[in-house]
Parts: sequence; structure tokens; C-alpha cells
Amino acid sequence: MTRTGLLALILLSAGPHAQLASESPPLPGAERPNLLFITTDDQRFDMLGSLHPVLETPTMDRLAAEGLRFENAFVTSPICTASRASLLTGVVERTHQFTFGTPPLASRFTDQSYPALLGEAGYQTGFVGKFGVSTEPGAIESMFDTHIPFVAAPYFREQEDGSLRHLTDITADHALDYLRSVDSRRPFALTLSFNAPHADDGEELQYFWPEALDAMYVDDVLPETPLSEPEFFDALPGFLREASLNRMRWFWRFDQPDKAERMVKGYLRMITGVDAAIGRVLAELDALDLAPNTVVILMGDNGYFLGERGYAGKWLPYETSIRVPLLIFDPRSTAETRGLIPAWPVLNIDIAPTLLDLAGVTIPSTMQGTSLAAIIRGDSPEYWRSDFFVEHLMEHESIPKHEGVRGERYKYARYFEQDPVYEEIYDLHADPLETTNLATDPGYRGLLDELRARTAELAAIYTVGPASAPR
Repeated sequence: MTRTGLLALILLSAGPHAQLASESPPLPGAERPNLLFITTDDQRFDMLGSLHPVLETPTMDRLAAEGLRFENAFVTSPICTASRASLLTGVVERTHQFTFGTPPLASRFTDQSYPALLGEAGYQTGFVGKFGVSTEPGAIESMFDTHIPFVAAPYFREQEDGSLRHLTDITADHALDYLRSVDSRRPFALTLSFNAPHADDGEELQYFWPEALDAMYVDDVLPETPLSEPEFFDALPGFLREASLNRMRWFWRFDQPDKAERMVKGYLRMITGVDAAIGRVLAELDALDLAPNTVVILMGDNGYFLGERGYAGKWLPYETSIRVPLLIFDPRSTAETRGLIPAWPVLNIDIAPTLLDLAGVTIPSTMQGTSLAAIIRGDSPEYWRSDFFVEHLMEHESIPKHEGVRGERYKYARYFEQDPVYEEIYDLHADPLETTNLATDPGYRGLLDELRARTAELAAIYTVGPASAPR
């Protein structure tokens, strides 16, 4: 199926209201917008049709063309649980202290989360899809008027009539029901969280997509995977090669060329399935006359390896693992701002303050992110971050902990539980694929000391829990 054919199929299935309401005039500033925040799971930054030579995502491409696509969007922890907690709360993992295997996310954070604060401000708050965060008793009720969570597996689920339906489509179905149920006299804030394109790790086939996409990509030739040659894996230190969960999952998915092609095409089909589901949701917004006042934000929860370095997974501080798509469409924006690609580095912790700011709700001083509302309006911020903290603190024998700082040019990471501590520095300008570790080069000793100190500074600030974002 061609790109044009897929777009036509989505528009036909969605009905006559499938276009974004980008031609609507700006609404009065006093009218609070509806908010639709969409998350995808394991969709990395370059997995958009506008960036990938094969992938087809016409809905996401329209959001980017008629809104903003942030080309430097990142997560501060490259794992779904910690990242999703950061999306909710606007603080990093070291502050909220939640990931796999930890106690639930504390109420002092959920009480200050964007859905809780939006609800207090009069918004109808809803959640549909993969939640991925365990909370203390009563927290869900304090955050969401409507909460419809789905467990991750299986992807195909039996319906009352005995038929099977894909989880992506089921998730969209419930989102449509939610939109039809809202009180049009009050603004809503819906968080729509797709489990796709996350693999079903317990199944040999790994990737499962809606049946309608069976013919997608069958005859397409995929681009070569960079850094997939054995020498890149062999060059890694022993602890990143031996007993590595990224390597274990590589054998599940990418250890043979035919298998790798089959798996990657399955991953692409899952993304296209999410794209079509989002198209249905946007069409329903239009049909209900909600689109002219609904801001749409889409962000991935972490990056993903598709065979690079002999890996499959995420968790590590490489760009492939921490960099994600971020699209924001505000129908009230002026024509001059549509289609822009801001280059400022933006983070998952920026989403919560952005949603609050768009709603006219005071951003709590405990949030560490920064609102993107000025950028959405087309203004250049007077100040923006020049670097940011990256970490992974989960206790797992096959995933090493790390912390570090990613700046405009240099990235530093240290695996602080290794003996001796293993450190990396990459020059992202000269070496964007991060192949040459400069940490042991005597010529970079001064930079190494600076980046060590900056990492220690941010780690200390975030451990205490700052009252404002560190600069």
C-alpha cells in the first residue's frame, strides 16, 4: 500500500471530518483549551513518516506539518515506568524515585501531577490505555475522573461477539467513547496512552499489528541499520556485552537477517496502526466540534534499539535510547508557527508544566521541567537549558545503572556501580553515532572533570528535590 493510499484509507474510514482544524481562527485567550496528550511506547525519534524512508504515519505527519515537531526531544530516564512517572509529575526519576521494583509513586507527587491540578481547576480528566505507574491508594481517583487502563498483553483480545480486536484499536474505541461523554461546557484533559509499538516480550513473534495492515511494507526495502556490524558490539566493555538484557533481546529479534527484517517491519506496522487510531480520534474531535479548541501533544515514552550495537531494548544513555518524537498541534496558533521544527532541547519533564500553562493553571514550584507554551506560541524563550540530566536507576542484574549529562555538543555518562567506574564522553557534533569514547583521551581530561562535576551537581540537586529547574 502506498503512502497516498494509506492516507486515503484513513480519511475514508474516519469520515468527512478527518482533517485537523488548522484553518480555524484563534479563539479568545480567556477560553481554556481542551488537552489531548498522547503517548506511545518504544517509538523513538526517527520513527515518523516524515523522517523514515519506508514508514507511513500520515496522521502524525499532519500534526507535525500543521503544528510543531521538536527535533531534540528527550526522556531523562530511558525506561517506560520512570519516564511515565516523569511525564505525570514533571520531575526526574531521582526525585520521584519510582521505577520497576520500587514502592508506588508517592502521593506527594501524584497530588501535584498535571491531572490532579487540572482536575482541581475544573477540567474533566480522563485516562485511557497503558498507565505503567503504580500509585498509593486513592491517587488514581484524585487524578482522573475516568480511568480505563489496559494491561500490555496480549495484543489481540476476544470481543463479546467472539471476534478478535487489536489493543491499539480497542484503546482508540474507548477514547472515542470518552470524547462523546464529556460535558461540552467544561474543558477536558484526556491522556491517551498506546501500548504499541512495544513488543509482546513473552511471544516468539514479538510484534503484533492490526490485521488491516498485513500487506504494509511487505515489498519495501528497509534501510541498513547503522552500527549493526559485530565489531561495534565487540568494542563494548564486558559488562555491556555479558548478561546484557539488550543483547538477550537482540537474539529474540535481530540475530538473523530474515528475522530482523520481519521484526522491524512488524514494528513499523504497529506504529502505522497507532497512527491510524490517532486519526480516528482526531476525526471524532472534529465531528463533535471539539477540535477547534483542543491542543494535541504526542510524545514517546523512551527510545529504542533496532539492532544498533547488537542491541534490542533501551535503558542506556545512547541517543537511540533517550531521544523521542514530540509533536504539538495547537489549532489556535497562527499560520506563521505551523510546521516549525524547534531545535531547543526539550524533555519529558516539560510536558506536565506545559499542560498546566496551556490551561492557565499555576505551575507548582516543585516541578523541574519548563513550560513549552511560549515556544508553541512562536516566541523565542529568553533562556533555555544548555544541558540536562540522564539516568537509569532500576535494580536489574542485566541492566547497569548510569547517570550523566547531555549537553549541546558533548554527552557524558558514568556507570557508577562498575568497579572501576566506567565513563563515556561523546562529541555529538563530530561523532553523532557515538562510536568514539573520549573519556580516556588525555586531551579531554579537562572536559571530563567538568562533566563529572556537572553530573554530581545535578545529581545532588535532584536528590534533594529542587524548588525550580536547575540551570
